[in-house]
Amino acid sequence: MISAKHSMAKRLEGTETSVWVEFGALATETKALNLGQGFPDFFPPQYVTEALHETALSKNPFIHQYTRSYGHPRLVKSLSDLYSVLMNRKVDMLKEILVTVGAYGSLFCAHQGLINPGDEVIILEPFFDCYEPMVKQAGGIPVFVPLRPVKDAPILSSDDWQFDRDELSSKFNPKTKAIIINNPNNPLGKVFTLEELEFVADLCRRHDVIVFADEVYEWLVYKPKKHIRIATLPGMWERTITIGSAGKTFSVTGWKLGWTIGPEHLVKALCIVHQNCNYTCPTPMEEAVALSFEKEIGQLFTPACYYEQLPDELLPKRDKMAAFLSEVGMVPTIPEGGYFMVADFSHLDFKIDENNPERRDYQFVKWMTRNKKLAAIPNSAFYSKQNAHLAKNLVRFCFIKKDETLDKAADIIREWKKSL
Repeated sequence: MISAKHSMAKRLEGTETSVWVEFGALATETKALNLGQGFPDFFPPQYVTEALHETALSKNPFIHQYTRSYGHPRLVKSLSDLYSVLMNRKVDMLKEILVTVGAYGSLFCAHQGLINPGDEVIILEPFFDCYEPMVKQAGGIPVFVPLRPVKDAPILSSDDWQFDRDELSSKFNPKTKAIIINNPNNPLGKVFTLEELEFVADLCRRHDVIVFADEVYEWLVYKPKKHIRIATLPGMWERTITIGSAGKTFSVTGWKLGWTIGPEHLVKALCIVHQNCNYTCPTPMEEAVALSFEKEIGQLFTPACYYEQLPDELLPKRDKMAAFLSEVGMVPTIPEGGYFMVADFSHLDFKIDENNPERRDYQFVKWMTRNKKLAAIPNSAFYSKQNAHLAKNLVRFCFIKKDETLDKAADIIREWKKSL
């Protein structure tokens, strides 16, 4: 018998399972075409991999040793140069930037550094699944406000998913410490409008609430939609930490580098957590990302810029996926940003197992993975338990894939359609 002293810390209770582990393993086991997890199956830009190669062969021996804890000097300089333009203010490279192990690292440091036991944190649903456990592990109390479609149509836009203003307003109170805004939203691809962000900002100013702005998909926005950083709104820089990702920016999710941009008094708390956790990030990766930024900053907002090119390359992939999902009877939500697509499968003749306690969307994805060899993610994984029913007929697919991969998915769908 295992001693009670050897048991898991109580603060981890309820956070044990991972949808990524479970459904990634299922896709591998069944040899299904995996459109579940969000990563490209093609190479990043050549100059990015060349930057890493150049760094690895550097004649500077210190490039392979520990670098500055809060961010490699060359990288924080690049981030300062970039975000000073994006934020319309000078961003101090030494006091207002923290480089972390992925955007996950920034989120973790934000919760551990700024949330106290009993603090309430508002989360808009659907949300990236790590938000809730991170709030709980910090001793905070997650408070959920779902986005809901405001119309019923054969094809929806992510803009059709909106929060109820009265409902959101009612969640702000003296215990509210922070609100998490994922913009563009994963999994919906919603890009919040200026009007929506101004409404949130007004609530934050009135109730003295911090914003955790998860903006890792900031460059993946489809024209004519524009991404607006909530930190740039009046009175919001002082209360906002903005989180970014090299993985999403340069299509290198395996490099696991992220960053936090914000005012010194907030970023300092994250730095303290980071210095006593990871301490520093891999120096060669930071150097290579800095070199990549230096190239892009020189061509920012021009057609040569990768940030302009990638959404243009993904747009036909998005539309292709929407078309083939519609063919089989699913109702897709067309994302304005990101590289995921949520689809409603309620029109399909799918019978759940009444004796199976799993949610309907979990049963459907497992059935589809095993029987159709097409893997996705059940969308209720991005909802709280009390609101999971809102996603009972929804699944999430990823379309940042090679055309050949999407063509294989389309073939699976067309064969599926013949059997209906």
